[in-house]
Amino acid sequence: MTTLNSGFGSRFGLEYAPMSFLVRFGKREILVCRDFRKRFYAVNPILECDTGVQAGHLEVLLLRRWLLILSKAH
Repeated sequence: MTTLNSGFGSRFGLEYAPMSFLVRFGKREILVCRDFRKRFYAVNPILECDTGVQAGHLEVLLLRRWLLILSKAH
């Protein structure tokens, strides 16, 4: 098992997320993983955007399953 050294930290709980990977484009990071969190609101079935847990992060939920977390690279 490999550990990703990223600016996402443990506040996202991604150490428990299966099949995650990190992509860097210059000064930006995109973390892609399966969404494992229970949502207590109606989720758009195709695309859902929300602010991230940490400041400066954007979460995009695709097809109710894939979570993309966008942020600045550290």
